[in-house]
Amino acid sequence: MRNMKTKVRIVNGDGPDTDYQEAAEILKRGGLVAFPTETVYGLGGNALDEDAAKKIYAAKGRPSDNPLIVHIAGMEALDELTSNVTEHAKKLAERFWPGPLTMILPKSEKVPLGTTGGLQTVAIRMPNHPVALRLIRQSGLYLAAPSANTSGRPSPTLAEHVAEDLTGKIEMILDGGMVDVGIESTIVDLTEDIPVILRPGCISKAMLEEVVGTVTIDPAVNGPKKDTSFKPKAPGMKYKHYAPKADMTIISGEREKVVETIRLRAESATLKGRKVGILATDETVGLYTEGTVVSIGTRKEEGSIARGLYKILRDFDHLKVDEIYAESFEDDTMGAAIMNRLCKAAGYAVEHV
Repeated sequence: MRNMKTKVRIVNGDGPDTDYQEAAEILKRGGLVAFPTETVYGLGGNALDEDAAKKIYAAKGRPSDNPLIVHIAGMEALDELTSNVTEHAKKLAERFWPGPLTMILPKSEKVPLGTTGGLQTVAIRMPNHPVALRLIRQSGLYLAAPSANTSGRPSPTLAEHVAEDLTGKIEMILDGGMVDVGIESTIVDLTEDIPVILRPGCISKAMLEEVVGTVTIDPAVNGPKKDTSFKPKAPGMKYKHYAPKADMTIISGEREKVVETIRLRAESATLKGRKVGILATDETVGLYTEGTVVSIGTRKEEGSIARGLYKILRDFDHLKVDEIYAESFEDDTMGAAIMNRLCKAAGYAVEHV
């Protein structure tokens, strides 16, 4: 990517039209604009322009077989982007859109393979954020928009995170402040009779099953694929994601044993002159005696944990820690999504005690 000037504009959903017009013109001529959604910041380009998709992959350093999610602002887009809008899709869209749910459906001929990672399916969602929806409508385009970060790094929840990774590689960043959810959307594959979760998020399996009945979870959600020729059907299924620069280990088990193990590891590493980061919670942050200890939030409200996760991982990068230890989380509504992100960030380095 050439070293271009990256403009930053502070916006909100009700602000003046000028910045949106400028961003829309960039997108119409095939350029890239980063913008906030309710989950994380996205890196937007024209979803129906294969060259724009190539620019997204290049800016992120993202493997080209990793599909892009197409962001829309109206239900009518489904008929244009897909060849079969299933009954499950209609029911889920009615219940959860706009919101953090991505649905995978058979693609129409209009959607280029460059956007879908070479697959005959397309991932679509309608974001629940005033800036995102206004930008999509103003541009008159459907926007392919993966997270606006260098591939493999923690996803951006602030415009500063986008600037840190992509300044000089994209034309514009729309700064809408801190995002609300903090982790990416739930992805559900609707190309089979029974829906399959390909990436957990704040819309849980139980919530989906209330609408469409039985839902299963792809085995890749709980561990890396061994087959290197495997083509991912959704973002994040094949490659290491969300990772800080330091090696991270997740310690799971009974809470007392987890805290004791991390405390001893931190003390040992500190004696060797290593700088340790610890991902704790409000309930345990005062129990550690060594290391840079950060509370990610309270277990009583796991939404707060999701919201702060990626920022804390980036903060550890800035602090230049040598190793990171994280407590594990329960496999419940948000816990499954949080553990999925932590496991990918740690390269599935999980120790049970």
